[in-house]
Amino acid sequence: MSRPLFLRIVDELGKWSDYFTTKVDALNRQGLTPLQKCTAAIRQLANGSAADHLDEYLKLGESTALEAMKMFVQGVIEIFGGHYLRRPTMEDAERLLKIGESRGFPGMFGSIDCMHWHWERCPNAWKGQFTRGDQKVPTIILEAVASHDLWIWHAFFGVAGSNNDINVLNQSTLFIDELKGHAPRVHYMVNGNQYNTGYYLADGIYPEWAVFVKSISLPITEKDKLFAQEQESKRKDIERAFGVLRRRFCILKRPARLYDRGELEKVIRACIILHNMIVEDEKTEENIEENLDLNETPSTTTVEAPAFSPEDYVSFDRILENDADIRDTSTHKQLKKDLIEHIWRRSRARPNIS
Repeated sequence: MSRPLFLRIVDELGKWSDYFTTKVDALNRQGLTPLQKCTAAIRQLANGSAADHLDEYLKLGESTALEAMKMFVQGVIEIFGGHYLRRPTMEDAERLLKIGESRGFPGMFGSIDCMHWHWERCPNAWKGQFTRGDQKVPTIILEAVASHDLWIWHAFFGVAGSNNDINVLNQSTLFIDELKGHAPRVHYMVNGNQYNTGYYLADGIYPEWAVFVKSISLPITEKDKLFAQEQESKRKDIERAFGVLRRRFCILKRPARLYDRGELEKVIRACIILHNMIVEDEKTEENIEENLDLNETPSTTTVEAPAFSPEDYVSFDRILENDADIRDTSTHKQLKKDLIEHIWRRSRARPNIS
């Protein structure tokens, strides 16, 4: 994190709460400064260090450092969460679809997957519920969607670790806006066929819905092999995002030492918000343009305003229709066939550079 970005966060937290201001007691002694409290919180998040590890360096006690971290993550969520953990707007959707089309996947919003976080302080009565065979320890699951620039657009946390990705998806809020008709409407062409629903790249466990594009487990033909290679390479965006998130905030790599699941959710949401802030701070015009192939033909993708505003009443029948469109298996199969042909033709049309 750059120094200007850190100082911006400190300044906004000072406006948000008196806790992040310097106070003077009755004996005219100066208390802890906002920089001390915010530094203690960042050190715990970034290094995964214990609260009492900072007592000599920052002159904070263990309970004060832990309190500072809890207030810090609460403030980050309330101040910056609305912007840095937002759902894609029309402008965001246009940019994401343009990048997806330049990478060979028209209509792609990003990649989806789940991550497990070891919960060290899980109560003994809950360990069976939170432990899965391949994890061996109690965990809590994070479902996320990330784009090519590692921006995380969706985060759903709190499902017990004994569940798989499908169980998490069934509880997730990923398609709430689509069901209500509040999401931007997308129209794009693939292999001469028009589609009206954007999709995410996913691994094999996800269902065959119109909003997911999966790889081919045992490709035989050259077309299938090329599609599998392209899909699996582009789906690594979410794996890269998880890796960068854990490297930046080592608290997510180490076992969680908090007892309250609500506090753990605040910690991971704050880490994602800070991660997106760093991504935006480090992004330049060159970083954006390098993702786009300027030699591509003009985009045929269009994005329209949502069908309904949040104030409009949406009937339950309309929600069921939207749900049926999302879960349509025939659209999934047809889209996959069209993408296989599209990627094959795109590879044949690309000039060989020796």
